[in-house]
Amino acid sequence: MSEEKDLQKKAHDFLVQTSRTFVIPISQLPSGLQETVGAAYLCMRAIDEIEDHPVLPAKTKSKLLMEISNLLRMGYNREKLMKVLLPYEASLPDVTLFLNDWITLCPETVVDKVLDATAEMAEGMAKWVELDWQIRNEADLNEYTYYVAGLVGTMLSDLWEWHDGTETDKELAIAFGRGLQTVNILRNKAEDAERGVNFFPDGWEFVDMLQFTEQNLQRANLYLADIQTTSIRHFCEIPLAFAHATVTALKDGKEKINRETVTDIVTKIVGN
Repeated sequence: MSEEKDLQKKAHDFLVQTSRTFVIPISQLPSGLQETVGAAYLCMRAIDEIEDHPVLPAKTKSKLLMEISNLLRMGYNREKLMKVLLPYEASLPDVTLFLNDWITLCPETVVDKVLDATAEMAEGMAKWVELDWQIRNEADLNEYTYYVAGLVGTMLSDLWEWHDGTETDKELAIAFGRGLQTVNILRNKAEDAERGVNFFPDGWEFVDMLQFTEQNLQRANLYLADIQTTSIRHFCEIPLAFAHATVTALKDGKEKINRETVTDIVTKIVGN
């Protein structure tokens, strides 16, 4: 039991390190679901760090992502996964190297759902690494954002159903993840350009991506309509409210929302 507690503390520490904004909504979830969502998120974050790695060559990224994807799909084995990661130990961040630990924290009754979603994400990321993230049209943007964010939405839906039978629309779950992701694409356009990446389809300007984002955020609002469990609803409402507020800030020429706005949003949703 103490080993599991140590692992849970380790996971919480990594959540704080890798995504402070995610820690806020996850804290609203009840014990059991909170640890499971955190571990599942870290599984996907582990994969994401490979795709975003600033030094690893594209061929290495793609090969590693596909090896992980195949391993998760064909029967997860702790030793085999460690063997895949070990050659890159000096390059990969700890959140990726500890992927086995995050998988261990997922309950046996739902771990297959997490593995399936993570495997599909890794395969999709491998494809887009090979394509050098050349997003030509809206169909490409939909596909890319499905892999990197829509799958987060569908995995969360699986976790809600596992927890208390909450059923949600999977297409709206994809829009929920996609909307949050494209807010980041809008916000990070200049930063992405500096590293030679552009997630805007050919010919798209800020206003086009803004419209695409707002359409998905509106569908994300509908996703919440199926959720009656207060803690899960709060979990979803907080990042969605952050996203809507960030869009408003971007329209006003600001880069992001400030800490005061974050506090106001959380207080409005969950109270003091």
